[in-house]
Order: sequence, then C-alpha cells, then structure tokens
Amino acid sequence: MRKFNINVNGKTYAVEVEETTDGAISAVSAPVQVATPVAKPAPAAAPAGNGKPVKSQMPGLVKKLCFSNGATVKEGDAIIILEAMKMDTPISAPCSGVITYSTSEGANVDSGAVLCTIA
Repeated sequence: MRKFNINVNGKTYAVEVEETTDGAISAVSAPVQVATPVAKPAPAAAPAGNGKPVKSQMPGLVKKLCFSNGATVKEGDAIIILEAMKMDTPISAPCSGVITYSTSEGANVDSGAVLCTIA
C-alpha cells in the first residue's frame, strides 16, 4: 500500500492505494472506506517585528532559515529555502535590514503566509 494526501475542493484527504505488479486493474473485493480529512497546516505566526513582511510565494515546507533572528541581511540575500514539489526554492530579501522570522524550519506554510519581516 502507498499513502497519499489528495486535495479535493479545498479539503485534504489521506488515502491508501494498492499497487499491482502486473499493471492490471483488479476489482475491489472489500467495501471502500471514506477517506478521513487531514488537518491543514497551522497558519504562520503573525509577523514578529515591524518592517517589510516577506510572504511565501507558494505552499511548501520551510527547509532552511539561512540567518538567525536579529541578523542583518542585504537585499537579494537568500533568507529562506522553501521546498515545494521536491524542489528547493530560495526566498530572497526584498530589502536590506534586520530580519525577524515568524516561521521555523520544518513548518508547512501556505501561499501568502508571512515568513519574516525585515526592518
């Protein structure tokens, strides 16, 4: 059995699919169970500082925070590595300043979630 999360009309369901070795489609011999909804990721915390908010461009996993809170960053620096669809995407600082993260490594974020602020 392989497990998948399927999104249907904005609701996410956990499903199990059996893979056959011969490629043939077999009839279902047991009753089909209705998939149970999967909890959506918690929204990112509100920005922790004043300044320019940096938002996620896509839903994904925060793979790496490239600086520590309170560090000074320059415009164009990669500040967060976001993983989406097995690809790492660097999020760049839109301006120079002191960074305050409002997310953490390993967090799942939605598109438009505030990741940090730069003041």
